[in-house]
Amino acid sequence: MTAAGSTGESRVAPPVQRSEEPIEAASSSGLASSLAYLLSRAERAVNRELSTALAAEEVSVEQWRILQALADGRGHSMGGLAEAALMPHPTLTKAVDRLVERAFVYRGHDPLDRRKVAVFLADRGRDLLGRLQGGIDEHRRAVLAVYGAERTARLMRELDDLVRALNA
Repeated sequence: MTAAGSTGESRVAPPVQRSEEPIEAASSSGLASSLAYLLSRAERAVNRELSTALAAEEVSVEQWRILQALADGRGHSMGGLAEAALMPHPTLTKAVDRLVERAFVYRGHDPLDRRKVAVFLADRGRDLLGRLQGGIDEHRRAVLAVYGAERTARLMRELDDLVRALNA
């Protein structure tokens, strides 16, 4: 890139050097010192492998969360489902619409209040969850193999405790 100076000279900007290495995360003042950052990195790593397990059925991690939340057999409001699936309401609506189109879930009246709409797991959705279970189980075994059963269980308890403490 050239830039004209006040004297009419051309200067060539030095090339930008990009590192293929990730940003230094070991610094005590860098990203690695942020709990939110580390939790996001862990979530991405776990979900990347989970996505692979779900890909054969063309189901996203978010759609799988929705199906799992509905697997209890009770209908759920969109608000309750958004909270359970960890999704913003507009994103949830689009995901549920896609699942309705594929006949995995359906909307109906809330059994406790017929004025409200609830989302239910359809038989095809239950069958889909059954087909996905082998890949989900394999994903869990892979995590346990690299991180260990005891450490994984402890991490899950600690994360649950953290969420409860932050929401108290």
